[in-house]
Amino acid sequence: MKNFIYACLALFTLTACGQQKKQYKDSKNMEKQSIYSYSVDDIYGETFNLSDLKGKKVMLVNTASKCGYTPQYKDLQALYERFKDDNFVIIGFPANNFANQEPGSEEQIAQFCEANYGVTFPMMSKISVKGSDIHPVYKFLTQKELNGVMDSEVKWNFQKYLIDEQGYLVKTLPSSTLPTDEAVVSWIKQS
Repeated sequence: MKNFIYACLALFTLTACGQQKKQYKDSKNMEKQSIYSYSVDDIYGETFNLSDLKGKKVMLVNTASKCGYTPQYKDLQALYERFKDDNFVIIGFPANNFANQEPGSEEQIAQFCEANYGVTFPMMSKISVKGSDIHPVYKFLTQKELNGVMDSEVKWNFQKYLIDEQGYLVKTLPSSTLPTDEAVVSWIKQS
C-alpha cells in the first residue's frame, strides 16, 4: 500500500510539473518578440544580422524598380541621409510579389538603385513578402503570434514597417505614405 501511495505521488508530481512547464512554454510563446533573432542576406550575398541594429529605429520597406511608387527611393534616401547619424536606419527588401514589378537580379537591382537614386541605405537580397514562400522576416512583421502587436498584410510595393530601438514592431504604413511624411519624421525624433 505504501509503495502504491508513493507511486501515485510521483505520478502526480510529474504530471503537475509537466503541466506547469507546458503553461510556461505557452505563455512564453505569446510574449512579444523582437526582430533581432532574424538574419537575412544583403543584396551582395553577405549575411546581415538584424541584431546589429539594437538601439536603432528601423524602417523596413519592400521595394520594386518598376512601380508607380519607385520614386519613393528618393525620399527614402533623403530620410536616411537626414537621420542615419541619429540611430535610424532603413532596410530595403526588393520583392517581386506585385505585378512582376521587380524582375531583376540582385546585381541589376543594386545598379538601378545606385544609378537612379543614389541609394546608400542597406538593401537586402530579393525575397517574397507574402504567400507560401514568404520570408521569415515578413512572417514576423505580418503575424501577431510572432510580433506580439498586430496582424497585417503586405498589400503593395513600398509598404513600411516601423521597428523601435528594442526591435519591436510599432506600426505599419501603407505604400501611399511617403517616407518623409511628418508622422514618420516625428516618430524618428521621439526619444
